[in-house]
Amino acid sequence: MAASLANYNVFVTGGGSGIGLACAKALAADGANVTIMGRTRTRLEAAAAELRVLAPEVSINIFVGDVGVEADVAAAVAVAALDGKLDIAVANAGVGGLGPIMVTEADNWQTIMQTNLTGTFYTIKHAARAMARSGGGAICGISSIAGVRTHRYMGPYCVSKAGIDMLIRNTADELGQNNIRVNSVCPGLVDTEIAAGLMTTPKVFADYLDCMPIRRNGQVEDISSAVRFLCGPEASWITGVVLSVDGGHHLRRGPDVEPFSRLLFGDDATAGKV
Repeated sequence: MAASLANYNVFVTGGGSGIGLACAKALAADGANVTIMGRTRTRLEAAAAELRVLAPEVSINIFVGDVGVEADVAAAVAVAALDGKLDIAVANAGVGGLGPIMVTEADNWQTIMQTNLTGTFYTIKHAARAMARSGGGAICGISSIAGVRTHRYMGPYCVSKAGIDMLIRNTADELGQNNIRVNSVCPGLVDTEIAAGLMTTPKVFADYLDCMPIRRNGQVEDISSAVRFLCGPEASWITGVVLSVDGGHHLRRGPDVEPFSRLLFGDDATAGKV
Protein backbone atom coordinates (compact mmCIF):
# COMPACT_ATOMS: atom_id res chain seq x y z
CA MET A 1 0.00 0.00 0.00
CA ALA A 2 1.33 3.44 -0.93
CA ALA A 3 2.45 5.70 1.87
CA SER A 4 0.34 8.72 2.69
CA LEU A 5 1.33 12.05 1.16
CA ALA A 6 -0.65 14.04 3.72
CA ASN A 7 0.79 17.54 4.17
CA TYR A 8 2.96 17.20 1.05
CA ASN A 9 2.84 20.18 -1.31
CA VAL A 10 3.03 19.36 -5.02
CA PHE A 11 3.57 21.36 -8.21
CA VAL A 12 2.62 19.91 -11.62
CA THR A 13 3.19 21.70 -14.92
CA GLY A 14 0.88 20.95 -17.81
CA GLY A 15 -1.55 19.75 -15.18
CA GLY A 16 -4.78 20.59 -16.99
CA SER A 17 -5.05 17.39 -18.99
CA GLY A 18 -3.42 14.15 -20.05
CA ILE A 19 -0.41 12.85 -18.16
CA GLY A 20 -0.13 15.99 -16.04
CA LEU A 21 -3.68 15.72 -14.75
CA ALA A 22 -3.23 12.00 -14.13
CA CYS A 23 -0.12 12.75 -12.05
CA ALA A 24 -2.00 15.41 -10.09
CA LYS A 25 -4.80 12.92 -9.41
CA ALA A 26 -2.41 10.19 -8.23
CA LEU A 27 -0.70 12.57 -5.83
CA ALA A 28 -3.87 14.24 -4.55
CA ALA A 29 -5.53 10.85 -4.01
CA ASP A 30 -2.78 10.01 -1.54
CA GLY A 31 -3.33 13.21 0.40
CA ALA A 32 -1.08 15.82 -1.22
CA ASN A 33 -1.96 19.46 -1.77
CA VAL A 34 -1.59 20.12 -5.50
CA THR A 35 -1.00 23.20 -7.64
CA ILE A 36 -1.39 22.69 -11.38
CA MET A 37 0.04 25.07 -13.96
CA GLY A 38 -0.96 25.50 -17.60
CA ARG A 39 -1.67 28.11 -20.25
CA THR A 40 -5.45 27.73 -20.47
CA ARG A 41 -7.56 28.87 -17.53
CA THR A 42 -10.72 27.02 -18.50
CA ARG A 43 -8.85 23.74 -18.82
CA LEU A 44 -7.14 24.24 -15.46
CA GLU A 45 -10.42 25.11 -13.76
CA ALA A 46 -12.05 21.96 -15.14
CA ALA A 47 -9.11 19.87 -13.97
CA ALA A 48 -9.19 21.47 -10.53
CA ALA A 49 -12.89 20.64 -10.23
CA GLU A 50 -12.08 16.97 -10.93
CA LEU A 51 -9.31 17.00 -8.35
CA ARG A 52 -11.56 18.54 -5.69
CA VAL A 53 -14.15 15.81 -6.21
CA LEU A 54 -11.45 13.14 -6.03
CA ALA A 55 -9.73 14.57 -2.96
CA PRO A 56 -11.97 17.10 -1.19
CA GLU A 57 -9.78 17.21 1.91
CA VAL A 58 -6.68 18.65 0.17
CA SER A 59 -5.83 22.08 -1.19
CA ILE A 60 -6.06 22.41 -4.98
CA ASN A 61 -4.73 25.54 -6.70
CA ILE A 62 -4.25 26.61 -10.29
CA PHE A 63 -1.72 28.93 -11.91
CA VAL A 64 -2.16 30.23 -15.44
CA GLY A 65 1.22 30.67 -17.06
CA ASP A 66 3.77 29.46 -19.60
CA VAL A 67 6.62 27.16 -18.53
CA GLY A 68 8.76 28.78 -21.19
CA VAL A 69 8.64 32.04 -19.22
CA GLU A 70 10.87 31.88 -16.16
CA ALA A 71 8.96 34.51 -14.21
CA ASP A 72 5.76 32.48 -14.62
CA VAL A 73 7.40 29.33 -13.29
CA ALA A 74 8.93 31.16 -10.33
CA ALA A 75 5.56 32.67 -9.43
CA ALA A 76 3.78 29.31 -9.78
CA VAL A 77 6.29 27.58 -7.50
CA ALA A 78 5.68 30.29 -4.90
CA VAL A 79 1.95 29.46 -5.01
CA ALA A 80 2.61 25.72 -4.76
CA ALA A 81 4.98 26.07 -1.80
CA LEU A 82 2.30 26.40 0.88
CA ASP A 83 3.76 27.83 4.10
CA GLY A 84 7.12 27.98 2.32
CA LYS A 85 7.37 24.20 1.76
CA LEU A 86 7.48 22.33 -1.55
CA ASP A 87 7.87 18.55 -1.52
CA ILE A 88 7.25 17.32 -5.08
CA ALA A 89 7.47 18.86 -8.55
CA VAL A 90 6.46 17.18 -11.81
CA ALA A 91 7.88 18.87 -14.91
CA ASN A 92 5.35 17.57 -17.41
CA ALA A 93 4.44 20.44 -19.75
CA GLY A 94 5.45 19.85 -23.34
CA VAL A 95 4.57 20.24 -26.99
CA GLY A 96 4.94 17.89 -29.95
CA GLY A 97 6.54 18.49 -33.29
CA LEU A 98 7.10 16.81 -36.64
CA GLY A 99 9.06 17.67 -39.75
CA PRO A 100 12.20 16.82 -41.71
CA ILE A 101 15.29 18.57 -40.35
CA MET A 102 16.04 20.30 -43.67
CA VAL A 103 12.68 22.08 -43.66
CA THR A 104 12.42 22.74 -39.94
CA GLU A 105 12.16 26.48 -39.33
CA ALA A 106 14.21 28.08 -36.59
CA ASP A 107 11.06 29.36 -34.87
CA ASN A 108 9.61 25.85 -34.70
CA TRP A 109 12.84 24.44 -33.29
CA GLN A 110 12.99 27.20 -30.69
CA THR A 111 9.35 26.80 -29.62
CA ILE A 112 9.81 23.09 -28.95
CA MET A 113 13.08 23.60 -27.07
CA GLN A 114 11.70 26.50 -25.05
CA THR A 115 8.68 24.58 -23.81
CA ASN A 116 10.05 21.06 -23.46
CA LEU A 117 13.65 21.51 -22.40
CA THR A 118 13.93 25.07 -21.11
CA GLY A 119 10.56 24.79 -19.37
CA THR A 120 11.80 21.68 -17.57
CA PHE A 121 14.97 23.53 -16.61
CA TYR A 122 12.98 26.44 -15.18
CA THR A 123 10.76 24.03 -13.24
CA ILE A 124 13.72 22.17 -11.77
CA LYS A 125 15.58 25.38 -10.96
CA HIS A 126 12.79 27.07 -9.03
CA ALA A 127 11.36 23.91 -7.47
CA ALA A 128 14.83 22.96 -6.24
CA ARG A 129 15.33 26.39 -4.68
CA ALA A 130 12.09 26.02 -2.74
CA MET A 131 12.91 22.44 -1.75
CA ALA A 132 16.42 23.30 -0.59
CA ARG A 133 14.99 25.95 1.73
CA SER A 134 12.53 23.47 3.26
CA GLY A 135 14.80 20.45 3.66
CA GLY A 136 14.54 18.53 0.39
CA GLY A 137 12.05 16.96 -1.99
CA ALA A 138 11.57 15.02 -5.21
CA ILE A 139 11.39 16.19 -8.81
CA CYS A 140 10.25 14.12 -11.78
CA GLY A 141 10.58 15.13 -15.42
CA ILE A 142 8.51 13.66 -18.24
CA SER A 143 10.65 12.65 -21.19
CA SER A 144 9.65 10.28 -24.02
CA ILE A 145 10.55 7.18 -25.97
CA ALA A 146 11.57 9.80 -28.53
CA GLY A 147 14.43 10.75 -26.21
CA VAL A 148 15.62 7.14 -26.15
CA ARG A 149 15.15 5.94 -29.74
CA THR A 150 15.40 7.92 -32.98
CA HIS A 151 12.12 9.01 -34.54
CA ARG A 152 12.72 10.06 -38.15
CA TYR A 153 11.10 13.40 -39.00
CA MET A 154 10.70 14.32 -35.33
CA GLY A 155 14.20 15.69 -34.75
CA PRO A 156 13.52 18.77 -32.59
CA TYR A 157 11.13 16.85 -30.34
CA CYS A 158 13.61 13.98 -29.94
CA VAL A 159 16.46 16.32 -29.07
CA SER A 160 14.34 18.21 -26.53
CA LYS A 161 13.38 14.98 -24.77
CA ALA A 162 16.90 13.52 -24.82
CA GLY A 163 18.06 16.81 -23.32
CA ILE A 164 15.59 16.40 -20.48
CA ASP A 165 17.07 13.04 -19.54
CA MET A 166 20.63 14.37 -19.34
CA LEU A 167 19.37 17.40 -17.42
CA ILE A 168 17.72 14.99 -14.96
CA ARG A 169 20.89 12.92 -14.48
CA ASN A 170 23.14 15.92 -14.07
CA THR A 171 20.75 17.66 -11.69
CA ALA A 172 20.34 14.51 -9.61
CA ASP A 173 24.12 14.33 -9.21
CA GLU A 174 24.21 17.96 -8.13
CA LEU A 175 21.19 18.19 -5.84
CA GLY A 176 21.62 15.08 -3.72
CA GLN A 177 23.57 17.21 -1.28
CA ASN A 178 20.36 19.19 -0.75
CA ASN A 179 18.32 16.03 -0.10
CA ILE A 180 16.57 16.53 -3.44
CA ARG A 181 15.95 13.50 -5.64
CA VAL A 182 15.56 13.99 -9.40
CA ASN A 183 14.26 11.33 -11.80
CA SER A 184 12.37 11.15 -15.08
CA VAL A 185 9.82 8.91 -16.75
CA CYS A 186 10.01 8.18 -20.49
CA PRO A 187 6.52 7.32 -21.75
CA GLY A 188 5.93 5.38 -24.91
CA LEU A 189 2.80 5.91 -27.00
CA VAL A 190 0.16 6.99 -24.50
CA ASP A 191 -3.49 7.72 -25.23
CA THR A 192 -3.44 11.52 -24.91
CA GLU A 193 -4.52 14.48 -26.99
CA ILE A 194 -0.98 15.03 -28.28
CA ALA A 195 -0.80 11.42 -29.56
CA ALA A 196 -4.27 11.29 -31.12
CA GLY A 197 -3.06 11.52 -34.71
CA LEU A 198 -0.52 8.74 -34.20
CA MET A 199 -3.14 6.43 -32.74
CA THR A 200 -5.83 7.07 -35.35
CA THR A 201 -3.57 6.49 -38.36
CA PRO A 202 -3.65 2.69 -38.81
CA LYS A 203 -0.26 2.26 -40.50
CA VAL A 204 1.57 4.37 -37.93
CA PHE A 205 -0.25 2.90 -34.95
CA ALA A 206 0.43 -0.66 -36.14
CA ASP A 207 4.12 0.16 -36.50
CA TYR A 208 4.22 1.51 -32.96
CA LEU A 209 2.66 -1.73 -31.70
CA ASP A 210 5.17 -3.79 -33.67
CA CYS A 211 7.92 -2.03 -31.68
CA MET A 212 6.47 -3.08 -28.31
CA PRO A 213 7.00 -6.44 -26.58
CA ILE A 214 3.85 -5.63 -24.57
CA ARG A 215 1.72 -4.85 -27.60
CA ARG A 216 -0.65 -2.10 -26.50
CA ASN A 217 -0.63 1.65 -26.18
CA GLY A 218 -0.24 3.15 -22.73
CA GLN A 219 -2.78 4.88 -20.55
CA VAL A 220 -2.07 8.03 -18.56
CA GLU A 221 -2.36 6.00 -15.36
CA ASP A 222 0.61 3.87 -16.45
CA ILE A 223 2.72 7.01 -16.35
CA SER A 224 1.21 8.62 -13.26
CA SER A 225 1.76 5.45 -11.24
CA ALA A 226 5.46 5.53 -12.08
CA VAL A 227 5.69 9.23 -11.25
CA ARG A 228 3.87 8.69 -7.95
CA PHE A 229 6.36 5.97 -7.00
CA LEU A 230 9.47 7.95 -7.97
CA CYS A 231 8.26 11.04 -6.10
CA GLY A 232 7.05 9.23 -2.99
CA PRO A 233 8.86 8.08 0.16
CA GLU A 234 8.92 4.51 -1.21
CA ALA A 235 11.66 5.68 -3.62
CA SER A 236 13.72 7.57 -1.03
CA TRP A 237 17.00 5.98 -2.23
CA ILE A 238 16.37 6.42 -5.96
CA THR A 239 17.75 9.38 -7.89
CA GLY A 240 19.09 10.00 -11.38
CA VAL A 241 16.89 7.28 -12.89
CA VAL A 242 15.41 7.61 -16.38
CA LEU A 243 12.59 5.07 -16.29
CA SER A 244 11.06 3.84 -19.56
CA VAL A 245 7.33 3.14 -19.22
CA ASP A 246 6.56 2.05 -22.76
CA GLY A 247 5.68 -1.64 -22.98
CA GLY A 248 9.34 -2.34 -23.77
CA HIS A 249 9.46 -0.07 -26.83
CA HIS A 250 12.93 1.13 -25.82
CA LEU A 251 14.25 -2.39 -26.51
CA ARG A 252 13.52 -2.14 -30.23
CA ARG A 253 13.41 0.82 -32.62
CA GLY A 254 11.69 4.11 -33.23
CA PRO A 255 8.38 4.05 -35.13
CA ASP A 256 7.87 4.94 -38.77
CA VAL A 257 6.01 8.26 -38.97
CA GLU A 258 6.97 8.86 -42.59
CA PRO A 259 3.31 8.98 -43.74
CA PHE A 260 2.80 12.15 -41.69
CA SER A 261 5.90 13.77 -43.13
CA ARG A 262 4.83 13.02 -46.69
CA LEU A 263 1.35 14.35 -46.00
CA LEU A 264 2.51 17.55 -44.32
CA PHE A 265 5.77 18.35 -46.11
CA GLY A 266 5.62 16.46 -49.40
CA ASP A 267 7.62 13.67 -50.98
CA ASP A 268 10.69 15.74 -51.88
CA ALA A 269 11.21 17.21 -48.43
CA THR A 270 10.69 13.81 -46.83
CA ALA A 271 13.20 12.25 -49.20
CA GLY A 272 15.73 15.00 -48.46
CA LYS A 273 15.43 16.63 -51.87
CA VAL A 274 15.23 20.26 -50.87
